[in-house]
Amino acid sequence: MSTPNRLWRALAFIPNALYKGGGLGGTARRAVKILRQSGLRGVVRSVSVLLRNDGPPLMADASRPDRFQYREWVKRHDAPLAPAQRQALEAQAAGWPRQPGFVLVMALDGADAQQAERAVASVRDQVFAHWRLVLAAGPGTAQAVKALADRLAAAEPRIEFAEATLAQAFNAADPGADGWLAACDARDALAADALWRVAEAAVARPEAALIYTDEDRIAANGQRSAPYFKPDWNLDLLRSQDFVSRLAFFAAPLLREVGRLDERFGDAARYDLVLRAAERLDAARIVHVPKALYHRHVASEEAVHAMDPAEYAPEGGERALQAHLARGGIEATAERAGAGFRVRHALPAEPPLVSLFIPTRNGLKLVRQCIESILEKTLYPRYEIILIDNGSDDPEALRYFEEISVRAGVRVLRDDSPFNYSALNNQAAAVAKGEVFGLINNDIEVISPDWLGEMVSIALQPGVGAVGARLWYPENTLQHAGVVLGYRGGVADHAHRRLGQGDAGYFGRAALLQGFSAVTAACLIVRRALYERVGGLDEKNLKVAYNDVDFCLRLREAGYRNVWTPHAELYHHESATRPSDLSEAQIQRFLGEEGYMKQRWGELLFNDPAYNPNLSLAIEDFSYAWPPRAAKVAAP
Repeated sequence: MSTPNRLWRALAFIPNALYKGGGLGGTARRAVKILRQSGLRGVVRSVSVLLRNDGPPLMADASRPDRFQYREWVKRHDAPLAPAQRQALEAQAAGWPRQPGFVLVMALDGADAQQAERAVASVRDQVFAHWRLVLAAGPGTAQAVKALADRLAAAEPRIEFAEATLAQAFNAADPGADGWLAACDARDALAADALWRVAEAAVARPEAALIYTDEDRIAANGQRSAPYFKPDWNLDLLRSQDFVSRLAFFAAPLLREVGRLDERFGDAARYDLVLRAAERLDAARIVHVPKALYHRHVASEEAVHAMDPAEYAPEGGERALQAHLARGGIEATAERAGAGFRVRHALPAEPPLVSLFIPTRNGLKLVRQCIESILEKTLYPRYEIILIDNGSDDPEALRYFEEISVRAGVRVLRDDSPFNYSALNNQAAAVAKGEVFGLINNDIEVISPDWLGEMVSIALQPGVGAVGARLWYPENTLQHAGVVLGYRGGVADHAHRRLGQGDAGYFGRAALLQGFSAVTAACLIVRRALYERVGGLDEKNLKVAYNDVDFCLRLREAGYRNVWTPHAELYHHESATRPSDLSEAQIQRFLGEEGYMKQRWGELLFNDPAYNPNLSLAIEDFSYAWPPRAAKVAAP
């Protein structure tokens, strides 16, 4: 593509970015200035960089309601299987080295005859034929549905009718020595290729012991809506909501080890089973099939497309979660909160000293606001502030730095070298006294007084690497709710950016503690030992951009999981610290650092395990991908 064409393609996104409020109000002015300085090539590079970091591109059908978008998405990317497609899948399965067997236990309670007939038909229509179905008629089953189930069982040798609760039938079912067992609801339905896809994953991943799928809603007329395109295995999200059990398959050897459904937990019995399984399994043995293979019934005809938090935080779930924490020796309490559950971790009797690093150059108003808000609002009892003054020359700023340097628990380091964010933080780490480090931007302002206690209590948990906070723009729209890799063909950007306050986001994921591949260093907490273990920030290759993403990915590579919590809230006055334009040298530096990240991390940047391949990398609002990216369930 010629340079002029690339220019117009980049500039075409500006009107939408301005409309969406993505922070690009000055983009056109910057483009004109850079055009004078660096020509068309400089404009293309600069606008591309700004768009990649500041604003979403134009989304197809953005003005259409979600339900119409999903109907179109299903039509294009998830339509019912044609006969030729079924035959191709059957032929492929015939060549597998083994044929997994499945037992489905279907609860008839609460279903009407039409729903139950549809549900059973969806099982009989499976492409993969190695299944058995148990129809469990508990005390809430209508007589007409029992009669239907009896007739269906008589007509199909693979179907069994049992006068039993779901738990009783599930616990009595025999999947065989190496089979798989799953529970479902007669008000719901399975996609025709559901068992085939799960079998494919089981064959490709012989170590797998728990396999789960994506889901959506199905109305009485068969219309699908509200898909939940889930992340790959995410322990911290599981402790916030039951995103796994619909539809989850348990390997028989796992069930022999952990047991079956515990009726004491009522509606949360399946959630309890997933939690018990999670305690025994490495992440590599839990496989996610990223396709909407389970169609849950519409909970309310008045709110067909809305998420009901109770469905992902079932009654009794707090007790199941508390039991899970107790079995793991985790000192924490579980409670129902907002869109799901909240785990409150206990701090040690003697909380560790935290060293907070704040690099700055001048910026008196911002840095004073940052430091004073920490000192005045933070409840956590033991912390020190290390301000790294990177060549400030503003007399008022220098006076303030001298003033705070005599305060207890505040130190000021002077470094006049060229700006290198990674090196400045590493310098502070070398002289810090704390057992825990905090990387803090100079434009952060504390909102919740217990922010530091919340983050430290999570960072101290075994297996946790970096911990990130919920950051808000000053106008109370969301700035940071975790980092997703690969947005807009770049390296990473923030999930749910610009979401309004009070909006829980995509299936609650903007309001639930969960794992992400990375979190921003604008406010990041990590144990000193881990910071040192992975070598701190990369001051050679990533002096300014993406050093926090790289740091988090190195923690992940070392076997730790990075966690984002919505319960530590701060303002991030990000727009106030952005340059009014980018010089040619800054553009070259940014593209060089981006290139390093792509070379270092490769395909991971476009296969983020915390994000679903059916979701868009063009915009941060968890819109659908047009088309979906290829799912990769066959590789560990």
